[in-house]
Amino acid sequence: MSSTITLQDKEFVPFISEQEITEKIKTLATQLAKDYDGKKPLFIAILNGSFMFAAALFKELAIEAEISFIKLASYKGTKSTGHVITAIGLDTDITDRHVIILEDIIDTGKTLHSFLPQLYNQHPASLKIAVLLDKPEPRKFDVPVHYVCFTIPNKFVLGFGLDFDGFGRNIKEIYKLKEDE
Repeated sequence: MSSTITLQDKEFVPFISEQEITEKIKTLATQLAKDYDGKKPLFIAILNGSFMFAAALFKELAIEAEISFIKLASYKGTKSTGHVITAIGLDTDITDRHVIILEDIIDTGKTLHSFLPQLYNQHPASLKIAVLLDKPEPRKFDVPVHYVCFTIPNKFVLGFGLDFDGFGRNIKEIYKLKEDE
């Protein structure tokens, strides 16, 4: 990992290495394959942030599964706006399906709290949440997180799909804002 990167006007320092991310995702894929063997689950990846997590996880998954993408947003810069916008909706019937939501990060829980009722109204057989990064400290909404790769402190992070005003998603590792140290 590089020592420091600068995006826009902010400096970021290494936080989680590509190797650590890969190992956790492989472990998660193994657990999901065990839990959903024979169930043909539907994964719903929340864009934009979860695209790298979803792709990495799907490459490691050893069961029959489908994936669909939706776009929800609640961030501008380094702060949550408090408003969830649905830019691309779900176009797959989830009735009686085993559904696993893939999210890059859960912090306040607002995004999923706003979206989960829409999914429950479609009567899935089961509904679980898998997250790359769980940040419980700023949680304001009760969101059931079932699978977690990393639990992190309340720091602003980017890389591996997470961004700062649209930039940094392509970084292979996860960095944290230097001023949060």
